[in-house]
Amino acid sequence: MKYFHLIWAALARSKTRTLLTLMSVVAAFLLFGMLDSVRVAFNSGGSVAGANRMVTMSRLSITQMLPYSLDAQVRAVPNVKKAAFAAWFGGIYRDPKNFFANFSVSPDYLDLYPEFKLPAAQKKAWLADQRGAIVGEALAKQFGWKVGDTIPLQATIFPTKGSNDWQFTLRGIYHVDDPKQKAQERVLFFHWKYFDEANDYVKGRVGWWIVEPSNGGSADRVAKAIDTLSANSDHETKTQSEAAFNQSFAKQFADIGLIVSAIMGAVFFTLLLLTGNTMAQAVRERIPELAVLKTIGFSNRSVLWLVLGESVLLVVLGGILGMLLAAVIVPMVSAASGGMIQLPGLLGQTWGIGLALMVGIGVLVGLLPALRGMRLNIVDALAGR
Repeated sequence: MKYFHLIWAALARSKTRTLLTLMSVVAAFLLFGMLDSVRVAFNSGGSVAGANRMVTMSRLSITQMLPYSLDAQVRAVPNVKKAAFAAWFGGIYRDPKNFFANFSVSPDYLDLYPEFKLPAAQKKAWLADQRGAIVGEALAKQFGWKVGDTIPLQATIFPTKGSNDWQFTLRGIYHVDDPKQKAQERVLFFHWKYFDEANDYVKGRVGWWIVEPSNGGSADRVAKAIDTLSANSDHETKTQSEAAFNQSFAKQFADIGLIVSAIMGAVFFTLLLLTGNTMAQAVRERIPELAVLKTIGFSNRSVLWLVLGESVLLVVLGGILGMLLAAVIVPMVSAASGGMIQLPGLLGQTWGIGLALMVGIGVLVGLLPALRGMRLNIVDALAGR
């Protein structure tokens, strides 16, 4: 680009203003890179093709429980290698701020999760104790629990015998080797049979089934076969990948994708106003210089492209710096969370959207000042009018 030195000189004309504007662009695209990773994380995993584990839940809502009578039918579906079931409990330990996931599960639940490492003796003790519970190592460390302790939980949904007080005996502490999955150590599991017999709210109902197909290629057929079991009934099911299930579970609390998109929209609207004002001010200050360029032979179109190039370069330079910072910070956030926050990093689609936004914003904020420079009358500009 033969006029690059002119564009660069224009940016360097007011170094402080350019630097501050550049920092604003960097901050905006740093936020974009990080937030788009969150959006991708919450909007991925909808297909069951090739899924190692699938989840069968109510077609209506995750809060709608299903009849236990489906259990034998789900297990009998061709190409179902393993199956287990669970139900959300929602108990609180001492204080609502001590939130952690807790589920009632079938005895074979851990067979679907070989990544959960539980000593054989502790597993045997848990299976033998109807009121027994197992917890992840991270949770046990947080509350100082050890095997044999009594863990009281306050029910928020399912009372027992007219009371909200449930008590479990800790029979095992499991751990997860993968550092990216350490969030899985913040869960308490207890027996569904005890939950079914003791709660005063529902009987013979489960939340969902975890299903492992015999091979990845049969996942679609298995999902359709399971959902056919309850077709046209009052408890129709939807079988999906585990990732999609986790996504729908999170959306009970909020639509993360919508929230993230709204934040990014506000950030870029503010950026448009800021950089637009910067470019308008920069062109106003250089009216005589642009007139001189026209005097020595620069065409109207050349002046237009010079101003547009200045605005695009400013936004693209700041945008790339911001995205590079996000590419470094996102994996650090995931690692520092111990697996509680699992972000995919900056994918190709994020970079593609980011680059398109950089060019689009650069053109938008530079267009009006560029048109003003293109239509500039030399005599009026040099006369100060």
